[in-house]
Amino acid sequence: MGSDKLHILEVLKIMTRFVCLAIIVTVSLLACSSLLLQAQATPSGDIAIVVNSEVPINNLSFDDLRKLVLGDKQYWAGSLRVTLLLRAPVARERDVVLRRVYDMNEAQFRQYWIGKVFRAETASGPKIVYSNDMAVMMLSSLPGSIAFIDSTEVPRNMKVLHIDGKLPGQQGYPLR
Repeated sequence: MGSDKLHILEVLKIMTRFVCLAIIVTVSLLACSSLLLQAQATPSGDIAIVVNSEVPINNLSFDDLRKLVLGDKQYWAGSLRVTLLLRAPVARERDVVLRRVYDMNEAQFRQYWIGKVFRAETASGPKIVYSNDMAVMMLSSLPGSIAFIDSTEVPRNMKVLHIDGKLPGQQGYPLR
């Protein structure tokens, strides 16, 4: 009879540990799913075209934007060289620009710039930035630079260009 009580106590200990572990796993899963739902509910903004403050324009036509990013137009008005800053692969900003402006996928984009540099049509391709913060920092220090940043992350002091008279968030803005 004593061994039966001991056996029952051991079983109860194991069950208690199991229940505690199940509670911990459940709470962890609920916390993770809550974070996931919160991340999915956070809307991304339109992609803003942000330029260095020395760039002498405030509005671009979509066709002129396309010429700039394709490297067909390499200077702003005057002799201010365009420096294209583009997010690294997999970034949403890059995906939107490739799809909407370049009308290319990643492989086509890479081939395009390899060919352009190889034919000596330009000295180099776009400079890669690894975050929107890095893009903002480079925009501040590189005259003539242009970058594509989620409009919800653009600092107030940065210059955002209109595209065909429209700013991010306005009806008909093309970089969504």
